[in-house]
Amino acid sequence: MSSPELKNKKAKIPDNTLARNKKAFHDYEILERLEAGMVLAGSEVKSMKQGRISLKESYCKFIDNELYVIGMHVSEFKNASTYQHDITRNRKLLLHKRELHKLSVKLQNTGLTIIPLSVYKKKHLIKISIGLCKGKREYEKRQSIKDRENKIELDRVMKDFRK
Repeated sequence: MSSPELKNKKAKIPDNTLARNKKAFHDYEILERLEAGMVLAGSEVKSMKQGRISLKESYCKFIDNELYVIGMHVSEFKNASTYQHDITRNRKLLLHKRELHKLSVKLQNTGLTIIPLSVYKKKHLIKISIGLCKGKREYEKRQSIKDRENKIELDRVMKDFRK
């Protein structure tokens, strides 16, 4: 296959990600990832599919043995008739009981937290990827930046070497 054909193949692959929490990857070390569903209103779904969602400053919290995402901002849907959703309401996450229990046990005695990492479409559903995270210290953040820059430089040198 020639390179123009490869470019067309790559362009046809849809990116189903609606929002990504970039700051979470910088501020936290992600120990474990889970996929969860969300309880949403119709206007929220349509607004999310337009990409009008922000995960900054959002986190997950247990309320009455159920997991909720708090602080996730979903803008109002302009074409909704009478019912508009609350922009930053707490949204319930849908997980199995054993997953909820496992997470609650891990959160009780440790300094861990649950952070939303990304929101994406999966078939006709909207899913959220959450991570069990541990906060990074300042020197760990600097080290991860250095590692990333070194990897980019190494890839650049390897690419020049192959030519």
